[in-house]
Amino acid sequence: MHVAQLMQRAVLVLAEAGVESALVDVQLLLGHCLGKTRTELFLYPENPVSSGSEAAFNLLLARRVQREPLAYILGEQEFWSLDFKVNSHVLIPRPETEFMLEKVLASAGAWRESVTPVLDLCTGSGVIAVVLAKELGRPVVAVDISEEALQVARFNAHRHHVAINFIRSDLFANIEPLHQFGLIVSNPPYVSRGAIAHELEPEVASYEPHLALDGGAGDGLDFIRRMRDDLPKYLSLGGEVFIEFGADQGAAIADLFAEPGSDGSSFTDVHVLQDYARRDRVLYARLLSHN
Repeated sequence: MHVAQLMQRAVLVLAEAGVESALVDVQLLLGHCLGKTRTELFLYPENPVSSGSEAAFNLLLARRVQREPLAYILGEQEFWSLDFKVNSHVLIPRPETEFMLEKVLASAGAWRESVTPVLDLCTGSGVIAVVLAKELGRPVVAVDISEEALQVARFNAHRHHVAINFIRSDLFANIEPLHQFGLIVSNPPYVSRGAIAHELEPEVASYEPHLALDGGAGDGLDFIRRMRDDLPKYLSLGGEVFIEFGADQGAAIADLFAEPGSDGSSFTDVHVLQDYARRDRVLYARLLSHN
């Protein structure tokens, strides 16, 4: 069978399975099996495909028909123009997180004038930590509750030649409260259990780790509330925090950080940043007082 014939058949199969990106997915899967780029497939549609390559492609195609995410099938996802290993123990990095990092790197906060380390809370695949380490050239600590996720993050740090201190911890549980971080960045679990059960696409609900998605019942803000209570113990005075959240959670999170904490701590310059689709996406706040 030729490249064009195989692709045409496979696109129909994926489209019937409800995959909206059928053509691109087929190109990437077939290119993976043949060691060819999408451009090469386009330029040489009459090239024959060996029976072995066709069999390997059909196996991958069957996984995509079941709505397994393309990134898990290929084992990689591009982020910040870098390739990162991903598997079912970590969320697939998304453009919304790139948007948050753009805002972090554009910040002119006081942490830039100090040598305080940066904390990536709920690191997952480590993409935030790796990008911060590469772009800032300063110490980065990355935390996750999942040892399997940390294994992926360590691989990605080694792959991109950055030194990161990885700690297994349920949020701040295994970190000393020494006000040592000038910047904390987090993409925590924030999807409500109801949304996971009834609203997410099959690629997310059936394959991505619920440990990294599940923000609790109700509004999905259980982890972010815990973070608000503990952040003042770990941020230096004037330290900044950036937190990614769901598009319908902005007002609730802004209120949460605008109010003094139970310990008397307070934040200032509380802002909800909208992404390029004009959706609430990232909280920014600066620590005004520890108590």
